Amino acid sequence: MGTFWRVRLAASTGADLSGIGMTIQSRLDGLTSEMSHWDPSSLLRAFDRSGAGDWTPLTPDFATVIGMGLAIAECTGGAFDPTIGRLTDLYGLGPNPSDREPTPQETECALSCSGWRLLRYDRCERSIQQPGGLWLDLSGIAKGYAVDVVADLLAGCGIGHCLVEIGGECVGRGMRPDGDPWWVDLETPPDLRALPMRVALHQLAVATSGDYVRGAHTLDPRTGRRVANGVASVSVIHARAMEADAWASALTVLGREEGAALAVREGLAVRMLSRDGVMTREWISPALAAMLG
Repeated sequence: MGTFWRVRLAASTGADLSGIGMTIQSRLDGLTSEMSHWDPSSLLRAFDRSGAGDWTPLTPDFATVIGMGLAIAECTGGAFDPTIGRLTDLYGLGPNPSDREPTPQETECALSCSGWRLLRYDRCERSIQQPGGLWLDLSGIAKGYAVDVVADLLAGCGIGHCLVEIGGECVGRGMRPDGDPWWVDLETPPDLRALPMRVALHQLAVATSGDYVRGAHTLDPRTGRRVANGVASVSVIHARAMEADAWASALTVLGREEGAALAVREGLAVRMLSRDGVMTREWISPALAAMLG
């Protein structure tokens, strides 16, 4: 996934930490072999190369991610879309770097064979159908899913107290050894004037999307253009990191007004930071305000 993983845990004396680490790495390697658009041998890339009308059987992990991705795509009107692999490739945001902006004609061509409504997903058969030329990109949801998977893996090993992080997305289970919950500071762009916010991840996950690490890399799946709506970061706290990851991406695309309205409608715990000239605007959803209170 092009990033790091880190786990803090409360384990019994004599626990085989090296073995636990190897088990985690093996599980993550398996997810990468399925859902990475960087790995030409992945299941995702095999789907991308499949012919129009072909069905691709999915693993349980892949099916879970694509099912949730399509559900959030529908809920957001396509502000989140797991089928924009052609667009991310066009902008050089995948394994094929590019030093220029695509032309309007190139963007329209990529959009013409993209879109979540084109992808058929058979939940019972756990398979997806290639409409023809469509490429997947699960980078806005798979990392969050991997965080959940590692936490669930540790629980299966009898470790119920842990903080799992993959590239900034976190989930906290149980408590710290000192009896405190797992405290996490929400990411804040360094150029913004905003008070720090620390949250307790007690059976909760958090994911943040923004433009302060990789620049303006977020694409609007509906238009095929880079997002330039002033939103600098969106943090979402949720029971599962997979959903938090996808919602953070979607709300970044939707922007201040539309994103805030959807967050309220869906009861999401959200902090949104945006730039307004030299000013910084902070918006906290009612669900997050209730948690902080």
